[in-house]
Amino acid sequence: MKILKKVLLGVGALLLVLVLALVGIILFDQSQTSYLDVDNNPAFVPNTYLIKHVNVVPMTADTVLRDQTVLVREGVIAGIADEITDAQASVIDAKGGYLSPGLIDMHVHVWDRYELGLYLANGVTTVRNLWGRPMHLRMKEEVNKEEIVGPMFFTSGPKLTGPEYSGDDNLQLFTPEEAGAKVAEYQERGYDFIKTYNGLTRELYDAILVKGKELDFDVVAHPSDKVPYSYHFRPEIVTIEHAEDIVQQPLDYQLDTAKLAEVVELYASHPNTALCPTLVVYHNIYRLLTDDNILNSGELDYMNALIRQEDSQAQYDRWTGTKASDSTIVGSIRDQHNFHLYAIKKLHERQVPIVAGTDTGIGVTPAGYSMHEELDFYMQAGMSNYEALQTATINPSRTHDFLNSQGSIETGKIANLILTEGNPLEDLNVLRNPEMVLVRGHQINRETLHAFAQKARNRSNLLASALRYAEYLVIEK
Repeated sequence: MKILKKVLLGVGALLLVLVLALVGIILFDQSQTSYLDVDNNPAFVPNTYLIKHVNVVPMTADTVLRDQTVLVREGVIAGIADEITDAQASVIDAKGGYLSPGLIDMHVHVWDRYELGLYLANGVTTVRNLWGRPMHLRMKEEVNKEEIVGPMFFTSGPKLTGPEYSGDDNLQLFTPEEAGAKVAEYQERGYDFIKTYNGLTRELYDAILVKGKELDFDVVAHPSDKVPYSYHFRPEIVTIEHAEDIVQQPLDYQLDTAKLAEVVELYASHPNTALCPTLVVYHNIYRLLTDDNILNSGELDYMNALIRQEDSQAQYDRWTGTKASDSTIVGSIRDQHNFHLYAIKKLHERQVPIVAGTDTGIGVTPAGYSMHEELDFYMQAGMSNYEALQTATINPSRTHDFLNSQGSIETGKIANLILTEGNPLEDLNVLRNPEMVLVRGHQINRETLHAFAQKARNRSNLLASALRYAEYLVIEK
């Protein structure tokens, strides 16, 4: 008995040391992003201030309001006029700069708090996270309570799939009763919407949509190949993800313009359903096939350490292996990307609502920077600067109710804003280097934004990220 007692005490001590070590890793990683803490940065605290001598790009129309004064009070736009006086307000002299709404990335995968700073550094003031885990609920709470400065944060629950799609990265459903229960559970736990994924059968999908409608809980759809593509045009489904799935599902991998015209008509006849194309992440497959040095490129310095080691490497190995066995793959991927641009052109011509999303956080697609590439692809597809900018501002505000207080510069809207030296309606590239970003009225100047980006480079948080992923597996799986 004495020996057994000693063994148990020894095991207990080892477990305690292990738990303390794991907690220490997480706490150390969190301390490395203390530069985002509002308490550590008095300049972040929103107050009442006037932005004077500023050219406003309101995004309610293709126009610029010249030499305006914008009043921000407690994180909200309180006035826009030629002249505003407020004795309690401090003054920001914009010196003829341009004030635009902050960008909204409608399809991201967030892995750590460093990425919050990367989004802000690129003028992204709101993100919609499409693979929710427990860490995201905590992150959302920190942002909402204004404990840290970050983009406004909305997240789905874990991805819901059917019985055939096993894997760590989604939640398998087997019965309609289980499907409805998961929708209710995720709403109760604080997730903002449901993400459906490939593999959902009609029976499971019906149960999700019925419960979503009952609870007034939005659904975002990665199309399922177990139902017709047309099934996804339901009032409960707010956006359909990925232009590539148009090719892979209704077009059956054929770059068929006649069949595409049928899909375009389907979208046009359902004006309340928006498409989130995520063109940049598919184009990055082409880059994986044609750039042998891509894993050592500077942009990957900004990827999460775990994703860079696991997913980036795995995707590179997959596609270079495919190229070795299929000499036509490079041309096929290039042609499909160009077909995506054609599809966006045709959808846009029919005034189908398009919302910008990047699928950042996977493969070789870093947070923040990829938004500018996505907007550039929309311009290649025939959009004007104004129309491309709509996809990341006013268009998203018309999808979920929780986004309708952003996306334009109007009295009563949240002060999520970008101040640039040049006019984005003439050159969208000015948004890559903002003079200042405002998120909920918090003022972040260019030097601080640059520091956010630099602190995210080559971060050593692989173990902390792995532990957070392990938490997800324990709790959700």
